[in-house]
Amino acid sequence: MRLPLRFTPDQRLDDGVLERAFTLGDIPGILWTPDPATSGPAPLILLGHPGGLARMYPRLAARARHAVADGYAAATLELPGSGERPRSAVAEQARADLRRALAAGEKVDDGIVDRLVLPLVEAAVPEWRAALDALLALPGIGGPVGFAGGVISIGVRLAVVEPRIAAAVLFAGSYVPRSIVEEARQVGIPLLVLLQWDDEGNDRQTALDLFDAFGTTEKTLHANMGGHTGVPGFEGDDGNRFFARHLRH
Repeated sequence: MRLPLRFTPDQRLDDGVLERAFTLGDIPGILWTPDPATSGPAPLILLGHPGGLARMYPRLAARARHAVADGYAAATLELPGSGERPRSAVAEQARADLRRALAAGEKVDDGIVDRLVLPLVEAAVPEWRAALDALLALPGIGGPVGFAGGVISIGVRLAVVEPRIAAAVLFAGSYVPRSIVEEARQVGIPLLVLLQWDDEGNDRQTALDLFDAFGTTEKTLHANMGGHTGVPGFEGDDGNRFFARHLRH
């Protein structure tokens, strides 16, 4: 998938970070780079998120500034079916079925999870790979590439199919289809997985089973007490140190 990359006017932040909004085809995205640019190409970290750039912007920008302060470039894309992008009727129905099951205290069955997650993975992963094609062609940005956060099933698929991604920090906080757990056995890159132990929307055992399934010989699990949005700030520092080990040679 080859898509044109077009930037909107520059926006300079107050901490030495250059933020540029762009469209990849018709997909909104944001790129953060050191300003002024460093002397050499900055390794790129793709910032995953659960959808809705406008809603997620404060958290994404904070993560990006933290990464840029350590010498990385960071970029993100709007996910299919979120923000201003067209909605998926299948996903909307699956989301409604999920809410009904949770409200009734029922177990969320595999069919709901598959309908909710697998079409998103199939649509999003080629877009992230197209973003890599475009962003790595820019001056001041280089590989290898890291992936951090977002929908963990997207991270698993990218780790399997995209050789330019050398390491990933994954957030264990979403439903995972059984087929994605099987794909995880093919993952060979270094992983740091963050798990919120009391995440009200996360099946802890599924997260542990997925971690166990990862085929890589270098995987680390950080489990912290607290709910979904309570990831401790120090995990950002640990994530940057993890990427320093694997993206800087």
